[in-house]
Amino acid sequence: MIAVWIVLGIIVIAVIGFIVSYNRFVSQRQMINDAWANIDTELRRRYDLIPNLVETVKGYAAHEREVFEDVARTRSAAAGSTGSPAEQAAAEGPFMAALGRLLAVAENYPQLKANENFLALQSELSNTEDRIQTARRFYNANVREFNRRVQSFPSSVIANMFHFQAAEFFEIPESIREAGPPQVSFATGPASPDGSSGGPPAPPVPEVSMGSTPEAPATSEAPPERPDEPASGS
Repeated sequence: MIAVWIVLGIIVIAVIGFIVSYNRFVSQRQMINDAWANIDTELRRRYDLIPNLVETVKGYAAHEREVFEDVARTRSAAAGSTGSPAEQAAAEGPFMAALGRLLAVAENYPQLKANENFLALQSELSNTEDRIQTARRFYNANVREFNRRVQSFPSSVIANMFHFQAAEFFEIPESIREAGPPQVSFATGPASPDGSSGGPPAPPVPEVSMGSTPEAPATSEAPPERPDEPASGS
């Protein structure tokens, strides 16, 4: 009789563990979906900022047509991507590169960098980039924990039974991650009309011609007089 109770106890514990593990898989999968929804929201926020940013830059650099077209094309491709996180990350790479070139154009126009509308858009873009990175880290942390359970025993048995498959990470391209989010530096002074920066000019470097001896510096003092020599006898 005791053996029967022991067997029943083991079965009950196994069933409870099975249910708990299954429910945890369901909860983790929902957390991953919610985290991805947060990423998508922030990506859409950034896409909505770009047209106004482009129009502001156009007011000062209308001739940079190729840059504007590149931004519009890559933005449209990234915004229209509805695939997996890996596919979305692949679409984000060219768009981020084009956005970086757009902001690099702004570096050449001090009046644009002082424009209040541009400053507000650039600040909002920077804040959105921070939120995207935070959402991305949270999403990837949930994916990492979920995939660990999918691949480890005994939870892998339940994952195989109910077709819980490993989720994809949202990883931005290596080149974009190393460069960091696109930014504009506002620390430089105004540029001069010839295109140089507004810093003080460098002191001139004295030139010395080859093969000649440099002249001694001029002095305002008269040379010392030589003592009178005694007159020779006649």
